[in-house]
Amino acid sequence: MNFRETPTTEAGMLIRRPVSEVFEAIVDPAITTKFWFTHGSGRLDSVKEVRWEWRMYGVSTRVTVSEFVSNEKIVMQWSDPPTTVVWTFTEIPGGTFVEVRNFGFAGSPDEQVKQAIGSTDGFALVLAGAKAWLEQGLTLGLIGDRHPKGVPTA
Repeated sequence: MNFRETPTTEAGMLIRRPVSEVFEAIVDPAITTKFWFTHGSGRLDSVKEVRWEWRMYGVSTRVTVSEFVSNEKIVMQWSDPPTTVVWTFTEIPGGTFVEVRNFGFAGSPDEQVKQAIGSTDGFALVLAGAKAWLEQGLTLGLIGDRHPKGVPTA
């Protein structure tokens, strides 16, 4: 399989809350743990490194912020090997449109496609969980329920 471009994950969601609240939900682990990871070592900030954990899976990752524009954009590197994640926050009538792009996947073309598909799936769930939490105060448990124990993996 030949690519002209390497795969890029793209997911987006309108969250009917002010941009400052949506941005804070991604930056502050006390909020983010309501819909994504189980523990964060600190707030995201300009040129800062934090650790995120998903204790239900026994995994963690280092997150390094390379660009931080309050209420507008976060660029970070994470995973191993590292990929780049770009969060953009656009205030529109009725709320905030959040878009997530993930790129820089390593490996063969087939491996890159598999990683991009998994990333798209994951970020779509993160955004849906953030929407439920921020708009309705609901913790849906989407990330923990995505790969429950006892279900065979492909």
